[in-house]
Amino acid sequence: MSRETDLTRLSAATLADRIRAGDTTATEAVEAHLERIDERDNEINAYVTVCEDHALEAAAEADRKLEDGDDVGPLHGVPLALKDLGAEKEGIRHTYGSALLSDHVADRTAAIVERLEDAGAIVIGKTNTPALGHKGTTDNEVIGATASPIDTDLNAGGSSGGSAAAIGARMTPIATGSDAGGSLRIPAAACGVYGFKPTFGLVPDDGRPSAFGRELQHTTKGPMTRTVEDAALMLSVMDGPHPADPNSVPIEIDYRGALERPIDDYRIAYSPDLDAFPVAEEVQAVVDEAVDALDAAGATVEEISVDHGYSMADLSEAAMPAYTTSVLESATVVEEAHEVDFRERSDEASDSLLAMLHVADEHGPADVARSGIVRTGVYDAVQNVLTDYDLLVTPTLSRADVGLHADLGAEAWEWPMTWPFNWTGHPVASAPAGLTDRGHPVGLQLVGRRFDDDDVLAASAALERERPWDHLYE
Repeated sequence: MSRETDLTRLSAATLADRIRAGDTTATEAVEAHLERIDERDNEINAYVTVCEDHALEAAAEADRKLEDGDDVGPLHGVPLALKDLGAEKEGIRHTYGSALLSDHVADRTAAIVERLEDAGAIVIGKTNTPALGHKGTTDNEVIGATASPIDTDLNAGGSSGGSAAAIGARMTPIATGSDAGGSLRIPAAACGVYGFKPTFGLVPDDGRPSAFGRELQHTTKGPMTRTVEDAALMLSVMDGPHPADPNSVPIEIDYRGALERPIDDYRIAYSPDLDAFPVAEEVQAVVDEAVDALDAAGATVEEISVDHGYSMADLSEAAMPAYTTSVLESATVVEEAHEVDFRERSDEASDSLLAMLHVADEHGPADVARSGIVRTGVYDAVQNVLTDYDLLVTPTLSRADVGLHADLGAEAWEWPMTWPFNWTGHPVASAPAGLTDRGHPVGLQLVGRRFDDDDVLAASAALERERPWDHLYE
């Protein structure tokens, strides 16, 4: 198949247009991506489950609808990968990234999956994640580690690593992710793709049996794509209030209308290190060039200090009780729902998850309450910056060399510059910034005011035009 006709190279928006126009079919699109999975996934290890029969049946039905002249949605016939955590599809295996649940089959379909399928997307598989999404690298006892498609000696990042790797390796054009501490943005940076964490409450989460486990870390679901246009398209389908989510909000945002918006009047604040993170020189060099591209696109960019007043030690000390408690909450809900016990079956559970649960046990409500003081200080500092500026930009990750089986240990908080924005709830994208001299991918975070997600998309689209990143997907 030539480059010009290779359906796996097309964006979701372009692929949907071609299917609607009759230039190709949903069946051909699904078959091309299944072939690509056969070619690449033994090396990448992105998929936990490939839904070949389901996807081909759904594609045939999608083709029949077009033949019958039925109205179809904006993602009609487009393959979609689902993170194997929180994005359930009824009748398909859903492991939560844990070997204890490797045979579990979902008995419900999550709200965002329903919305994406109603728009015509076709579920092609479930993507790898660490157990309960508890860490920033993707490795587990179900299928092992997931590699970055740009350099397979590197980890894909986590916890939406399988989704990011599948997109970067052209094994799907779009995928779902979720983000409690950077789980959309870390793998987006590590795999050279685009990940978008929307303002908390925009994209509904109808998780059950508990609907109240997302507030402490402002956990949200969001799109992962190769283009900004595809992210805007997915957001336009995924967002909107849902009666099953007590945190969802009725805010209307024109995501797709933001794509061609000029950014000449945008004032952008650039923080090279968020006043605390140890950013590697090779990362800094790439990010500086990406920031220069925003300036070339017309924005006014100024380097600033965030002035939160905390050291790296202060921030990580506050992060520990809040984040580990949120993981403990998730583990408790899963244990109650599925009658499993991670500690009793420790030989089947991830050591890193067990260690995190142990740390959480040591932190009480008072520790979480005290961490709220630091979290509030960071929130106020970010809000102060965004009072004077339209956007804040930073590196996504402080380094670009995390190995496939790396154990970051004490450096786990220093690597991702993402988790402070789960405290604040602001919309944040990670866009590909470029490659280091060693060929390792670097991401740029773009942070917007709450519910100004369209501004983040507008600046991201301007960056993509000024500094295209499609060459990363060869």
